[in-house]
Amino acid sequence: MKSLHLSTIAAIALCQPAFAQAPAAFETPVVLKAADLLPAEMLQGPTHRVREQVVTDGFLAHFEIDTDFGTFEAVGVPQVQRRIIEAEAIRKLVETSKGDLFAEGLKRSVTQPIDAVKNIAKDPVTSIKRAPKTVGHFFSKVGASVGRGAEKVKQSSEEGKSPSAGDIGNAAKNAAGFDKARLDTAKQLGVDPYTDNARLQEEMNKVTWAFFAGGLPLRVGAAVASAGIAVTATNMVGVPEETYALTQAELALRDNRSLTAMGLKEGDIKDFQIQPNLSTTRRHRIVKALEALPGAAGRGRIILLANSCETTAQADFLVAALAMLAERQASGAADYKDLHVFGRLPGATTASGTLEVPAPVDHVTWTEQVAGFAQRDDLGTAPKLLVHTGRLSEATLAGFTAAGWKTAAVAYPLR
Repeated sequence: MKSLHLSTIAAIALCQPAFAQAPAAFETPVVLKAADLLPAEMLQGPTHRVREQVVTDGFLAHFEIDTDFGTFEAVGVPQVQRRIIEAEAIRKLVETSKGDLFAEGLKRSVTQPIDAVKNIAKDPVTSIKRAPKTVGHFFSKVGASVGRGAEKVKQSSEEGKSPSAGDIGNAAKNAAGFDKARLDTAKQLGVDPYTDNARLQEEMNKVTWAFFAGGLPLRVGAAVASAGIAVTATNMVGVPEETYALTQAELALRDNRSLTAMGLKEGDIKDFQIQPNLSTTRRHRIVKALEALPGAAGRGRIILLANSCETTAQADFLVAALAMLAERQASGAADYKDLHVFGRLPGATTASGTLEVPAPVDHVTWTEQVAGFAQRDDLGTAPKLLVHTGRLSEATLAGFTAAGWKTAAVAYPLR
């Protein structure tokens, strides 16, 4: 197993205020069993097996998933769920590519002016071995780093570092109707059409093109059905329904209009749309969350924060944190009036004056880093609530309580 980096809220560690007294004893991150974090039906399926030992870094769990298509790595429970669904989707696509209809579609597509199938990557991706990079810097107590986000976005864009899907040829990507066909394939499989799973992107492009160019209907069925998982795949991967209905360009236009209506600056919106660490789905989920907080001032601060994300792990944390706030607003659990960025950590103030900080985590242990966050002196004197997913150790719960915080456990956000 490769070495693991500190992740997500561990970043809070970089905020190192002096506090009145150190805790009597700190904990070390623990090694858990996958069954401690996942329901039994997710641990093993016809295409995958989650390895039993799961290392935590004090905040998030690091999983390894053996699949028929290589070993997938995942940081955090939501990403495990996505990878399981993606493995099932790949299996469905591979099975489809072995069928008679695929062969017929491939044969017909040869006569099409766009011969894209031969341009599909020759070396298939057999495993995904890149664990998300640490997002520690995301929680740095350096406010200026957010302001430099636009410059970094532009530089990455100019250097051509934006992530791309499987290579099916630019002509095929631009073929009239192909984008819609590919979205339909993703919807049938219940996966994110803009996933960073390279093998899945390759298989979706290959199969969709053969049927699209061959003029044949594609019916691959819902991959999640064979995984024995009770909830729908689209809920598990957190894909809003309109993501399947609108092309990438249409969705970008829709989101641009929404952000403009919120009063955001044109330059910030443009930077948001070219941020290389924000996939189309991530961008749309951020916009959707902000739309769900119509009475909250400071939404522009969140877009600046999004523009400063340096890794996809940072982006995923921000997306999940905003989704938690949006769900609390929708359920009536909170009524947010202002959004904040503390260093680079999002938070919100309710109408009653309580400061809520969302923490999409798996298992938090009481470390000096966590204590440093709990006793930060820059959060003001207002009542504070830590809204968290996953679990807090007994020592962590006691430490936050002693520092004047209340805590609220919630489910992992779905959308």
